[in-house]
Amino acid sequence: MNVSSKRAEKVAITALVLSVVFFVSCLVIGVKSHSFAVIALSWLILGTALIWLVLVLLFHQRSLAEQEKLDIAQLASDQSSDTIFQANASRQALFAVSSKRLAVFEKWFVPIFASLIAVYEIVMGLYLLKGASMVTRVTVLNPRVTAVLMVAFAFVCFLISRYATGMSIREEFKALRAGGSYLLCIAILCFALAIGLALVQFKIHIVHVILGWFIPGLIVLLGAEIVLNVILDIYRPRIEGQYSRSAFDSRLLGMLNEPGGILHTFASAIDYQFGFKVSQTWFYRLIEKAIIPITVFSMATIYLLTCFVVVGPGQEAIIEHFGSFENGGRLIGPGIAFKLPWPLDVTRKYSTKEIHQVDIGFVEDDSPEAEAKKLMPILWGKQHYDEEYNLLIPANTEGTDLEEGAVPISLVRAAVPVQYHIRDLYEFVYNHRDSEKMLESICYSELARFGASAGIETEDDGTADTSLLGGGRAAAAKELTGRIQEAADEAGLGVEIVFVGLQGVHPPPEVAEDYQAVIGSIQDKQADILYAQAGRNQVLAALAGSVAQANELYDMVIELQAAKDRDNTALSEKLSAELKDAFGDARGDIFKTLRQADIAAFEKVLLAQAEGNRFKDQVLAYRASPDIYKRQLRLAMLEEALANTRKYIVIAEEEDAQVYIIDLQEKLAPDLYDLNLDAIE
Repeated sequence: MNVSSKRAEKVAITALVLSVVFFVSCLVIGVKSHSFAVIALSWLILGTALIWLVLVLLFHQRSLAEQEKLDIAQLASDQSSDTIFQANASRQALFAVSSKRLAVFEKWFVPIFASLIAVYEIVMGLYLLKGASMVTRVTVLNPRVTAVLMVAFAFVCFLISRYATGMSIREEFKALRAGGSYLLCIAILCFALAIGLALVQFKIHIVHVILGWFIPGLIVLLGAEIVLNVILDIYRPRIEGQYSRSAFDSRLLGMLNEPGGILHTFASAIDYQFGFKVSQTWFYRLIEKAIIPITVFSMATIYLLTCFVVVGPGQEAIIEHFGSFENGGRLIGPGIAFKLPWPLDVTRKYSTKEIHQVDIGFVEDDSPEAEAKKLMPILWGKQHYDEEYNLLIPANTEGTDLEEGAVPISLVRAAVPVQYHIRDLYEFVYNHRDSEKMLESICYSELARFGASAGIETEDDGTADTSLLGGGRAAAAKELTGRIQEAADEAGLGVEIVFVGLQGVHPPPEVAEDYQAVIGSIQDKQADILYAQAGRNQVLAALAGSVAQANELYDMVIELQAAKDRDNTALSEKLSAELKDAFGDARGDIFKTLRQADIAAFEKVLLAQAEGNRFKDQVLAYRASPDIYKRQLRLAMLEEALANTRKYIVIAEEEDAQVYIIDLQEKLAPDLYDLNLDAIE
């Protein structure tokens, strides 16, 4: 009979020493290189060292117990020797001190040590999770050297892990499986860290960042598993002579360490439920043999699919070669493209044709009540968003008395959406670390600068084109768009501003009614001015045909009057001729009046000529026969004067004494006797 636990004890001591060396080395390397993931890995290695320490103590006790059994067996076999050490079986059991110590160690100390390891892992994991955010802010130093050291650690840990796991196949060495699983996990993490640090050299930090969060989370998970195993071990029945799995022997890492183990567990569960040996079927044996090749083939296929890039419509993509665009990277448009597999080539897609929006001056409300608010009318007296920022603009204080120390400014709420699309993808991605944040800062800066030169309302204050609450809002939005575009071009953002909305500018809800009263009076004044201007334009257009023609005639009249005041005869005559020509070319009432004057003058001339010619003819007729001419004129006069007068002719002799009575009154209605019935028929 040999003391077999001595071999396992030596393996455990070797693994313990290497774990301590790796812990110190990783901690120093992590601090020197500023790699948080390496520092977190060092504390996982320390937890592994604690497990190996427990295994060293366990196998040492087992070796002592085995040696004790050999000694007792040797004494029992020596029947001829008559010594004080000769005893029967009951007395021999009294000398089995190491065996009793081993039983107490396995029953009490191993669970207690497992609980302490669990507490260490949970506390340390949570502490590391709090500092995991620094992995994105600290620059890793000498990533190449650190990656090489991680590969060396991974290689050594993998060899020891496989050796310990191979020994754990035997029943008496099964406890080595716990340390072997942890070392295999450390080997995989070291190899992953080596890849992540190699990518950091090419400015690809994603793998290193993920490991910085994953390792602390894994430490917490392993600690929680140990706590669960300790609780389950309290209620698990123990059979004498059967191996009792330690609480720190991780089942999760065991699945990684023994890929077929989970299949055995699954098969055993089915055997128990259905009553036949699934593990003896050809399908199970095929799956058990092909599980690793199938997994490797699937992972290789998925990995090779990273060689293909599908860019959708309206998108553009940047392919970075070895973490840099300058080292052979390229821009691709919509379609399918080929590249080297990840992480040699990394693709970053962007929607360049899509309209993006930056919210300036407000923060959207994501609560469920916000959707109902969007359907309600937008009023100045109510808050529209979760947060709204004030904008300072100058106030017109002309004609008002300010209190001492008062600042001539006004406050308005500015909710300004700025919409843009990516014009130059290279500039948008590489000129700034966060181009959208840079654009947001530019928009805030330009909006504040624009507000310092704008006004609330236009009332002869020089802000007619930049008023934020009046009719100049469209012009103000256009000017602000130009300013933001110019600043974005100077910063090299590679974007095109397509819309800046100033419709969301309004006074604070507390003073909305006062704003409305002031603006209402100003708008009434502006309406009166516009009505007066419309009437003026209507009169001038009716007078001269157009407002421009009327203004031109007015200027010519003013110039002519000035020349007459200076007694400049030559210039006055010249301007009079030009004014006359201008009046002749004018349209409207001036044209109508001049034409009527011309017609009246022409008519008077013709009538005068006709009167003269008629007078000449009358003189000739009078000279030819004065009596006849006079009688003709008298008759013509009577004919003209009595044209519309009723005339009665009474013929009587001179000696006739008969009296004629004539009723000259008109009858309003004729008698029936006077009607001419024949004519009516």
